[in-house]
Amino acid sequence: MSDVRTHAEEISAQFSDHLDVSVDEIESELRTLVDDYSVPLEEARRSVTSSYLDDAGMDRDELAPGGSESTVVGEIDTDEQWVDLEVQVADLWEPGHDSISQVGLLGDESGTIKFVAFDTSELPELAEGGSYALGNVVTDEYEGDYSVKLNRTTTIEELDREVEVGDDGVAVEGALVDLQSGSGLIKRCPDEECTRVLQNGRCSEHGQVDGSFDLRLKAVLDDGDRVQEVIFDEAATASLTGIDLAEAKQMAQDALDTTVVEEEIAARVTGRYYRVYGPEFRRYVLVDEFEELDGAASAEETLIRARSI
Repeated sequence: MSDVRTHAEEISAQFSDHLDVSVDEIESELRTLVDDYSVPLEEARRSVTSSYLDDAGMDRDELAPGGSESTVVGEIDTDEQWVDLEVQVADLWEPGHDSISQVGLLGDESGTIKFVAFDTSELPELAEGGSYALGNVVTDEYEGDYSVKLNRTTTIEELDREVEVGDDGVAVEGALVDLQSGSGLIKRCPDEECTRVLQNGRCSEHGQVDGSFDLRLKAVLDDGDRVQEVIFDEAATASLTGIDLAEAKQMAQDALDTTVVEEEIAARVTGRYYRVYGPEFRRYVLVDEFEELDGAASAEETLIRARSI
């Protein structure tokens, strides 16, 4: 069964009590958007669903599942699953898009998970450090990493107790011996639900797009026994290198070449010895905290030190 057919059947089930529309009709609408207009399938589904909501005179609250499953964030391993959580807001970040009202980390005893709340959901804001019971949040998956989205049907109840947040981070240290491709000044897909890194101006999901600039480091630490790949986000990269996003964009503009940013960053950090801390996602450690350790001045000397441990 095709993915389009599966989506059509799921939409049909959502509206079975409200509209007389067949699975074939829904599939035809989806295929028109996907095949004739090159609309991504998930976006096509949202468009068709929205039109049926209007036709049925329904509020989005009526599409909430009959019963979400109570779980902990460390056990989330399925995409598009409706779940209930009891969590603490472990961290709030600056939203990267006007359509996002809040973004950050939620945590419970099993660990932490990223969350996103969109402005259109019109939800009350969560307070950093606050503990909440969240009902009807939707899981999301991208390249093996899971997050949750708060939506119009999400219920928020402040708890009168503090939810303990487990520590799922790891600490690694070593000589920073290499910067991987995709470091420095990059561009991401501007779709707020995507943000994939563009390759030659193209998003693998949305095609040719005008990207949004971002700054990051994909680095390799070597402690003499093993290597560990780590990622510094924009804030961590700026703190590590002293080069923020605005300066990086100016450097690239002056040189008419974005690679100068990576080259300058490499000159500042390669061969230095660091201890980093953060959660693991697939083969990477996502750096939340770091410190530079006393080390040699050159990459070669630093590697000699690392391999002597």
